[in-house]
Amino acid sequence: MIYVFLNRLSNNGKAESAEQEIKKIFENKELKFVDITNIKNASDSCKMLNDNDEIIVAGGDGTLSRFASDIYDLHLTQKIYFYTCGSGNDFLNDVKSRVQIQNNLIPMNDFLKSLPVVTVNGQNHYFINGIGFGIDGYCCEEGDRIRGNTNKKVNYTSIAIKGMLGKFKPRNATVTVDGESIHYSRVWLAPTMIGRFFGGGMMITPEQNRLNEEHVVSSCVVHNAIWLKILVIFPKIFTGKHISHTDIVTIKQGHEVKVEFDKPCALQIDGETYLNVKYYSVSYH
Repeated sequence: MIYVFLNRLSNNGKAESAEQEIKKIFENKELKFVDITNIKNASDSCKMLNDNDEIIVAGGDGTLSRFASDIYDLHLTQKIYFYTCGSGNDFLNDVKSRVQIQNNLIPMNDFLKSLPVVTVNGQNHYFINGIGFGIDGYCCEEGDRIRGNTNKKVNYTSIAIKGMLGKFKPRNATVTVDGESIHYSRVWLAPTMIGRFFGGGMMITPEQNRLNEEHVVSSCVVHNAIWLKILVIFPKIFTGKHISHTDIVTIKQGHEVKVEFDKPCALQIDGETYLNVKYYSVSYH
């Protein structure tokens, strides 16, 4: 049997059509759909699977991240696929050149063997793309607010530009990578990534390899810049060329990362927003 963990709320509710599309792809297979928004933990369902069962996770990056965090410690041997029907698709952007994708299905087993863990507010979460802290967290916070008040599509690029023009206030931060601490002023971004993309197509850490054997993540700090310079280099983030501005962009790789702001702000884990956070820590071994 194929178990389909489906998030019908993905992509502003448009992902519900994925159920019919998956039924067409596997019209001769036995399917069981599980609404992932109605269960507490996907691991409860996965513990009951037979060895020859298969799993499809259908939704966006947030759905995949939640599923991965739920089942990571089970070390599942069943074949797992990701059916992308979200809005950001940062995971797809990162891996599409590395895997053979058929019928919009991404083989996931290799990508779920080893994941980093982030600690926020005393809670641990595995993540599949990255942690955003700074203006990217602000963008998620603002996006959630817009979705709660209107049916309009959220334009994160527009939110980011408005943030750079004054809506977001940069912080001072201390970033510690494998025991080495550096203090930065006027920090706009301070994400830590296992993949290359966040924010719906921004290649924030272009040299990060999510399957690296050293098990390192990339910390990227955008700092010590006035809003005008941030606005100038912003388009370069979509191609990864922002890293050439080494005077304001610092990237370090390591196994342990801690980022602490002098004032709290929103943080996002694979697109899920956490409010009023002062620091987070990441471990990957």
